[in-house]
Amino acid sequence: MDADSLWYVAYGSNLFRERFGCYLSGGRPRGGARHYTGCRDPRPARAERPVTLPGGIYFALTSLTWGGGMAFYDPELPGRAAARAYLLSRRQFCDVMAQEMRRDTGTDHDLSEVLATGRQRLGPGRYETVLRVGDLEGHPMLTFTAPDPVARAALNAPTAPYLTMLGSGLREAHGWTPSRAGGYLAARPGAAGAWTAPEVAALLA
Repeated sequence: MDADSLWYVAYGSNLFRERFGCYLSGGRPRGGARHYTGCRDPRPARAERPVTLPGGIYFALTSLTWGGGMAFYDPELPGRAAARAYLLSRRQFCDVMAQEMRRDTGTDHDLSEVLATGRQRLGPGRYETVLRVGDLEGHPMLTFTAPDPVARAALNAPTAPYLTMLGSGLREAHGWTPSRAGGYLAARPGAAGAWTAPEVAALLA
């Protein structure tokens, strides 16, 4: 593994390997409305690991792919956020980031700020704030989120297809049961009060 490698940490629908594959090699995920162009280098991740991060996720705004609220990470929330780390080249990470930000792929972004300070804002958009959330096996761990914390977010309940994708990813990456994944997702801000744990678990059974 070279010094150019880094971990992309997914806490939303990209927890599910098949769905994340659309970011790498292009395609439209099952249940989603958007077709992804893929990366300049479409090869699979070099490695992947189940991880947890300090903080939590919440659901806000409206997804153009899934409808309903999207998952965002807030390191200041209590608890731990379940995630999955994919080891990518820096070029692959930049192309994944571009697709997440709804920009064209092909730009090798300067990531020196986030690598040095832990945070870098590349724009005002939904996933245009990059965070360094740790290091793993000698490589930095980076993720994207909204610029605002949950306290200033326009919370919105997620849709069933989106929750199914997240829950499938939690089961695949962490080996969770439908019940555990349902309880975790239904308790997140934005989902709480709109979904119950048994309802989400039923999507995954």
